[in-house]
Amino acid sequence: MSPVATRSSGSKGKKARRPRPAAKAPAPETAPHGYTISKPVRGSRIPADFSFVLTRDEIYVPIAVRKPKGAGPFPAITMASGNGRGAMPHVEQFVDDLALMQDRMIARGFVVASINYRNEIPHLYETLDERAHNLPDSVSGDRRTLKSSPTLDHEDFIAIVRYLKTLPFVDPKGIGAIGVSHSGEIILKASSEFPLGAGVCVEPAAHEFLSVDTGPAAPRKGSEIQYNDVNLVRKNARKAAAMKRIRPIRTPILFLGRDKDHLQGIFRLAYEWMREAGKDATWRSFDHPVHGYPFVYRRRDGSERPDAIQAESFEIFMEFFERHLKRRRGPARR
Repeated sequence: MSPVATRSSGSKGKKARRPRPAAKAPAPETAPHGYTISKPVRGSRIPADFSFVLTRDEIYVPIAVRKPKGAGPFPAITMASGNGRGAMPHVEQFVDDLALMQDRMIARGFVVASINYRNEIPHLYETLDERAHNLPDSVSGDRRTLKSSPTLDHEDFIAIVRYLKTLPFVDPKGIGAIGVSHSGEIILKASSEFPLGAGVCVEPAAHEFLSVDTGPAAPRKGSEIQYNDVNLVRKNARKAAAMKRIRPIRTPILFLGRDKDHLQGIFRLAYEWMREAGKDATWRSFDHPVHGYPFVYRRRDGSERPDAIQAESFEIFMEFFERHLKRRRGPARR
């Protein structure tokens, strides 16, 4: 027999509510862990641990971890560019392309993690009121692992950071991230929900984080959206939604813009609203022809030859990480 709908006293005009069925408590979260294969890196004496890391919905995402000699613990920097794609082969190619740049980071005493995540689902971030969590099981009589909503790519990033904190050679109080384009936006999204030691957002395509209109009315040249003008972006962004996401951030963020990029206005507005909210935000911008210019990729002959702006931007973000990750002394959170 179906349960009878009830209405509490004084609830005239309100919809009747059915009593909740009996349910087992939500299943516990599985502890962070990974499965690792160590491989040499072309042109470098420093190998990489290619690992599959558990995510919130209990699948695995691929990363590669490289470290200085010694037991540590060392501060760590995650590196990514764009959206999640290509699975482990993408990570392997990323490590090969950036191995010499990473060697310079490792020589300065940092663990470097090349990371990847699931494919992006455009605009889903803006429609979910809360992040995925485990639900009670009121059907099977067991404690199945049931999720409240899909897991998003920035939550994979959080899972990766949690995994890095379990590694004995990583300082759990000194983990930062550098990300280009969508990976820069992922740092902003994650920092709104989870503490990081420091973040470097390189040309962060933060249109979802700032709730910028990218629909049919947005300015375009062909299929490329045109948001170089910060005032136009300001006009087409939902400030209340953006500030709600910015207010919880406690992570110091360095923004590296690119003067003539078609999304420069989005990069700049993220910085300006961070500052308006009283956050620790720093802005630098350069006129460079290459998107993601601070990442110095290996040339066809296997060499690394950064130009003047790449060399300068490398020093800027490495000094930023050294200042915030090597000198942190506060208690670790979460």
